[in-house]
Amino acid sequence: MFEGRLLDIHIAEAARAPMRQLTDARLVAGHGIEGDRYASGTGTYSQIPDVREVTLIEVESLEALLRDHQVDLTPSLHRRNLTTRAVPLNHLVGRRFAVGEVVLEGGRLNWPCRYLDMITGLEVCDRLTNRSGLNCRIVTGGTIRPGDVIRPL
Repeated sequence: MFEGRLLDIHIAEAARAPMRQLTDARLVAGHGIEGDRYASGTGTYSQIPDVREVTLIEVESLEALLRDHQVDLTPSLHRRNLTTRAVPLNHLVGRRFAVGEVVLEGGRLNWPCRYLDMITGLEVCDRLTNRSGLNCRIVTGGTIRPGDVIRPL
């Protein structure tokens, strides 16, 4: 069992648009985060069928990039919606978990891609193998905020 925390929330209104940090976000079941590119169907990969209503990444992965490779991939650059601490995302594929009042279900592990290297100007793709986050579906919607507890159900 674990009890982690939500650190940051970010959305982008369209593909390649800068990520914008939020103090709270409304997640809509079966749809996405209000205002995000994937909820509106304007994300880079929107036309590719997949579970990506909300995406998460562990801050520990970002800290390892900085420690081991001197690459500072900040939460505003990594292109995932939610940044977590102390949440074993790789173990949540096919499992339900709560982020505050919201219930998510892990869909698949996110794979790193060269697109991230291209838009950030950083070499992170190969360094994020098996640590690039989790794509999820929203089972029960609601509002989330940084500091919310993340726990398995």
